[in-house]
Amino acid sequence: MAEEQTPHVGIIVVAHADYGSAMLRTAEFILGSLSDCSSISVDVAQEVPETVRRLNDAADRLDKGAGVIVLTDMFGGTPTNLALSLLGSHHVEVVTGVNLPMLLKVFSCREKPLEELARLASEAGTRGIVVAGSMLRSKKNDKNEKSGA
Repeated sequence: MAEEQTPHVGIIVVAHADYGSAMLRTAEFILGSLSDCSSISVDVAQEVPETVRRLNDAADRLDKGAGVIVLTDMFGGTPTNLALSLLGSHHVEVVTGVNLPMLLKVFSCREKPLEELARLASEAGTRGIVVAGSMLRSKKNDKNEKSGA
């Protein structure tokens, strides 16, 4: 008898212009072929009702029983505001400020419950933001202090 597979969370990236599709292509470049994911572009050429319809269709299609995480580019922007319309009608969580570390974490942990996955996505996205020069200078200073220099 074949083992029943637990459904994983669907993923939608909603962003201005082509940012979302570029992020999914980049994630696929790193991780290999990806499934149960979609990007929705928000731009001036697309009417708001049409974008909302596409969001609803994607949420319906990608929810295999575990819900859908919707990753948007920035809080307060049109992509986020449109994605928030799904909260009352679908099993979704919306996480804003999508970056590549966040997206990779979501793909690697999508068997987790939706609410936990949203928390992990937020943490990974935040940890992925680093002021590299400052961090490297701090590590160099710590190393010099430990060596007595």
